Amino acid sequence: MNFITPIQIPPSTIRIGYEHRTMIFGSCFAEAIGQRLSDLLFPVDLNPFGILYNPDSIAAAIRRLMDGNLFTADELTRYDDLYHSLLHHGSFSAPTADECLERINARLSAGAEFLAAADRIIVTFGTSYVYRWKGTGAVVGNCHKMPDSYFRRERLSVDKVVHRWNLLLDSMVRRRPEVKWIFTVSPVRHLRDGAHENNLSKSVLHLIIEKLISLYPTIANYFPAYELMMDELRDYRFYAEDMCHPSPAAIHYISDRFESTYMDAKTIAWLRRAEALHRDLQHRPIHPDSEAHRRFLVQTKLKLKQLRAELPTPPTFAR
Repeated sequence: MNFITPIQIPPSTIRIGYEHRTMIFGSCFAEAIGQRLSDLLFPVDLNPFGILYNPDSIAAAIRRLMDGNLFTADELTRYDDLYHSLLHHGSFSAPTADECLERINARLSAGAEFLAAADRIIVTFGTSYVYRWKGTGAVVGNCHKMPDSYFRRERLSVDKVVHRWNLLLDSMVRRRPEVKWIFTVSPVRHLRDGAHENNLSKSVLHLIIEKLISLYPTIANYFPAYELMMDELRDYRFYAEDMCHPSPAAIHYISDRFESTYMDAKTIAWLRRAEALHRDLQHRPIHPDSEAHRRFLVQTKLKLKQLRAELPTPPTFAR
């Protein structure tokens, strides 16, 4: 008897390897997958605007990186003695406008440069519920704990989001036709919206992605992270203590399925070596000042240097 519903993932022609530059956008689930790839030495740029949850804000962030337009002081909002960007995570906020802009624009410049050379983009949608700033009507990426009265809450429509992403993808195809896109729906449950509302929200995201895949079948692909969590891992032991986020074991399982879907045998062999070295370097020794531990660190770092020398270098592209 089989106690799970196996998810069959169709073969993908898209490949991710050390020879690719991969840019990742989206929710905290995207952070988990992106951090794993970064730890395992993949050339990755993860969320240059910080965590973003909704498709509208993610599209706005990618468009801003493509255009390379720096942020200005009139795009900031002051609240609770800090300056904030409504398109950025709170980690970019600062006590002065100049400091906030310096953080935002330094990261934007680095992200724009990486995007100009990236050939793989992974996007994770977390929710289709958004908050609009009443002052402008614009969708915000982060409310920064401001009062609810400052915003208007709504659920995005499939057609409007597809239209916006259609324009974005068309623009990228004209500039960089070699770029491949992988879309996922975050398995994180937004239960503060309500159980039924969470299901409606995730359904909208699935419909958006399904439409985009049908419009761009040769460059876009869907990875079923949501389905793996909901069906193969349908058990509360695979959730963190909040019962909403996947546990480390669940993230590792979904990562393994992701890697087997998009990586060839040679890439996975390099990945396993990087994984072992990362694990060794994260180990906390009982006697960190011992000669044995110092020898262990020297040998591990030599192995890491050797692995880095073997890994292919991604090509560069003109902007």
